[in-house]
Amino acid sequence: MLMLDVHRLRLLSEFAEHGSIAATAAALGYTPSAVSQQLAALEREAGAALLDRTARSAELTGAGRRLAEHGRRILAMVEAAEADLSAQAQEPEGRVVVTAFPTAAAAFAPALARSLRAHRGLTLLLRQTQRGEGLRPVRSGEADVALVDDWSGRLPQQQEGQRGMLRYYRLIRDPLVLVAPRAHPVASQQRVQLRSLREEAWMVTPAGEPSRQAVDRLFANAGGAPPVSWEFEGLGTILSLVARGVGIAAVPRLALAAGAGRVAVRELPGIVPSRDVYAVARASSVRRPAISVVLAALHAAAKHLPGQKAS
Repeated sequence: MLMLDVHRLRLLSEFAEHGSIAATAAALGYTPSAVSQQLAALEREAGAALLDRTARSAELTGAGRRLAEHGRRILAMVEAAEADLSAQAQEPEGRVVVTAFPTAAAAFAPALARSLRAHRGLTLLLRQTQRGEGLRPVRSGEADVALVDDWSGRLPQQQEGQRGMLRYYRLIRDPLVLVAPRAHPVASQQRVQLRSLREEAWMVTPAGEPSRQAVDRLFANAGGAPPVSWEFEGLGTILSLVARGVGIAAVPRLALAAGAGRVAVRELPGIVPSRDVYAVARASSVRRPAISVVLAALHAAAKHLPGQKAS
């Protein structure tokens, strides 16, 4: 009788999606050798060659493709069964793992903490994701819900192959706003003129960061090149420097949720780049009461964030 390990089936399914051991390891946060060893163990369990290996690459055999497809269905059925059983419970219970980019973690953590107080059987782990992680923890089963941002306006469409597996819940539209020291002249102005601020000391995130690209687009939309800027890693660092009078910045409004009292905030003129913030969960898990409670808490928090319009 075959005894197939569910965790290894997940690795095989991820290999089928990513196409190489190195890419699978990077997506799941493992070493390539660990992935290779686990897939070799799965081959022994299955009693069949699942990968056709060469010195430089590996690809699925016919048996591997069939088992990967079975694995996707098995994993979805296992989670659906868990969700169905959990749905019968009177109260949400169990552990929910949420991942979030730093500004979302700070903005939504209070609402998630309040949801724990209302449900004694519910525990929460909130992790901050690194740039580029995004949906990976939810796809791999390491997290139940991910808070992700998207400046393109096309995130669900870009993830076309995952649409059946994942559910996207847009929480807010998050535009750039101008932040300046409270004593800065712009703090008393009714309308902001970007051209008049071009010679200011602007602080931005490093080149390649999504918020930096949004600031560059902001100035391009206003008909000019971006100003000479100082680069700092992290929006929290930039906000602290603005509060100390070092310079000015354009940041996503959500970055102010942890406390905007020390800076002046002004709406920007013209076409202002915005990002969408989503909560994403696996379709097979959303019926679990614990996941439903967390998603409801996120939606409620989105409606009450200062200056935000919930989706």
